Amino acid sequence: MNVDDTAAFSLRRREMLGGMGVGFAGLCLGLFNGRVLAADAPAAKELVANQWVTIRLDGHVQIVCHRSEMGQGVRSSLPLLIADELGADLARVGIVQADGDPKYGDQNTDGSSSVRDGFDDLRKVGATARTMLITAAAAVWKVSPSTCTTENHQIIHTPTKRTLAFADVVVAASKLKVPDDKKVQLRPRAELKRIGTVQPFVDVAAYVTGKAVYAADVQLPGLLTAVILRPPTVWGKLRSVDDTKALAVPGVKKVVILTPPTGAGVGFQPLGGVAVIADNTWAAMRGRAALDVQWELGKNADYDSDDFREHLLKTVREPGKTVRDVGDIDAALKSAKTVVSAEYYVPHLAHLPMEPPAAVCRITDNGAEVWACTQNPQSARDEVAKALSLPPDKVVVHVTFLGGGFGRKSKCDFVVEAALCAKAAGAPVRVQWSRTDDIQHDYFHTVSAQRLDAGLDDSGKVIGWRHRTSFPPIPSTFISALKTPSAGELGQGVTDFPLAVRNVRAEAGDAEAHVRIGWLRSVCNIFHGFALGSFIDELAHEKQQDPVATWLEVVGPPRYLTPDEAGVKKFENYGADIKDHPVDVARLRHVIERAAAISGFHDKKKAGRAVGIAAHRSFLTSVACVLEVSKRGAEIVIDEAFIVADAGTVLNLDRVRSQMEGAVIFGMSHALYGGASMKRGAVQETNFRDMRLVRMAQAPKQITVEIVKNEEKPGGVGEPGVPPVAPALGNAIFALTGQRLREMPFAKQMAGLRV
Repeated sequence: MNVDDTAAFSLRRREMLGGMGVGFAGLCLGLFNGRVLAADAPAAKELVANQWVTIRLDGHVQIVCHRSEMGQGVRSSLPLLIADELGADLARVGIVQADGDPKYGDQNTDGSSSVRDGFDDLRKVGATARTMLITAAAAVWKVSPSTCTTENHQIIHTPTKRTLAFADVVVAASKLKVPDDKKVQLRPRAELKRIGTVQPFVDVAAYVTGKAVYAADVQLPGLLTAVILRPPTVWGKLRSVDDTKALAVPGVKKVVILTPPTGAGVGFQPLGGVAVIADNTWAAMRGRAALDVQWELGKNADYDSDDFREHLLKTVREPGKTVRDVGDIDAALKSAKTVVSAEYYVPHLAHLPMEPPAAVCRITDNGAEVWACTQNPQSARDEVAKALSLPPDKVVVHVTFLGGGFGRKSKCDFVVEAALCAKAAGAPVRVQWSRTDDIQHDYFHTVSAQRLDAGLDDSGKVIGWRHRTSFPPIPSTFISALKTPSAGELGQGVTDFPLAVRNVRAEAGDAEAHVRIGWLRSVCNIFHGFALGSFIDELAHEKQQDPVATWLEVVGPPRYLTPDEAGVKKFENYGADIKDHPVDVARLRHVIERAAAISGFHDKKKAGRAVGIAAHRSFLTSVACVLEVSKRGAEIVIDEAFIVADAGTVLNLDRVRSQMEGAVIFGMSHALYGGASMKRGAVQETNFRDMRLVRMAQAPKQITVEIVKNEEKPGGVGEPGVPPVAPALGNAIFALTGQRLREMPFAKQMAGLRV
């Protein structure tokens, strides 16, 4: 597909909805195939209400989606909100993918932030355009704008029921001054008819017909392909290279040395190495294989992940820096009748998106143009500009579809590689990563060890709780010397976890990073949620109590958890105002109770079925998960999964359900099979054969999802489903086998059994 072919592709409502098997009252938004990149230049007299909304002379509404689509359905959600506030007929709305540009504000599609951060602002975007249309129509009718509304692509004068189509007033509205978006009036929530309902996945037809354009699909005249041999260790560098045989491979054009990172941290800099640039991918890969290189492995040459595991476990057996403190934990543990202790370990986890990173760069006299599967196009723009010594406004970054991201593609090292190779080649270049490249040179989820100790009194009540955690912090990727977990990382399950316990202390131990560390779907909630969810189940077993009852006892009665009660100065709260998003224990309790109810948790336990439950609050959303397992010979089978989420206001209900279903598979994959191992600083795994994901045969036979309905402010959706999955699975396996799994991956520990 040639990106210079600007022919638009629009999917008819009946074709799309018929193919999806959903009702015909749904959403039909324009798709792209070719230039999936930037909004068309507005024609004269079109209504350009703001950078998001353009209404053409025929009334067609064009809405820009400023976040990246990676299968999560952001293009099926954010434009829906704008269109609903505008009062548009969704069959006459088209979506345009935004380039990386500061005029759109934050474009980083990460941190489960697209809806929760954009909900109010994007409503104002739609309301601004609606206000201009109403003002123009009211002038025609000589009535007050306050007596008018919009619905189904029409302006309606409510008292007389007179109507004008959007197209009838576009020209007049285009002459009006754009109102201050801080002063426009939003619709009553009751008028947002589509919010919280099932709406179609607008890009599904492009996916299944092959019309979706990914970075590897982009074609340009004279395009070359580069693959790169990178140092096996972080901070490693090239000692020598003999490229004679590589240059002899037919199709190989050039071999380029890329410099290793410099400065205080790796950041988003490429790892360096040797790039082989060729006419096609196969020639480039053959050329790379023919290189004769010698490496200096650098300061991480002795890194062994097995040894580091022991170091982290030793760290959490000793006092660390106190980050949460209430009462007197030492006295409580000393006076307790019983002390329950457990240690948990989660290894380096890889992102493993189905689409490995890829980016295309073309450099001209006017600057640089990039096509990339990036979650953060503005960061990519800035880093490319820096690498090419260009002003940022001379770099254009077009966002293609992403075949998954999970946080990996918010790091733009691969985009910078494309820019450097294009500069060296004097031609457009696509940098293509292989699956092995992606696994061995990932920004890994940080490795973690934790220890929990709980003191029980004579009645079995928890009177003391100590949580120690140690892991190399994510900020070490940017400042290598950092060893102490940040407040934001500890605010993901350590300092904000609700506990109805009088004596609580949390401690953090230092740890040095030896690989590139980056945020992965749910970030530190993965290992904190695993430890917490597993430990509460261990307490239930010790107390011979129902796990659901133990959960409700530990988190305590319905209330808003305060920093004072938690023993911290403040909650990081994922950057949100605590007044808007309190730590609401009632909502956490509710999802636990609902998950137990819809799964038949207690009935199944009475019937001897093996079930496990866990819950967690992350990214302002509370989620509980129940998994049921059984044994088939020597094989453990995951029969069913049940997940309940309270994410406040949701936009597209079906996309939220799908995110939770995906979270179950994602969480199971890491729990069962995940974990990269390092020897002499180099990653040992190479492909899905030794870095497995859950496949269809291992997936639950059924996943049931319940989304709590309320009008609370939106919480995150993409990440919060992941943390309770691993502990729920481990707890279910314990119920089935009696083996307590305190380390990932589970599959390596289950002697005589397989999953």
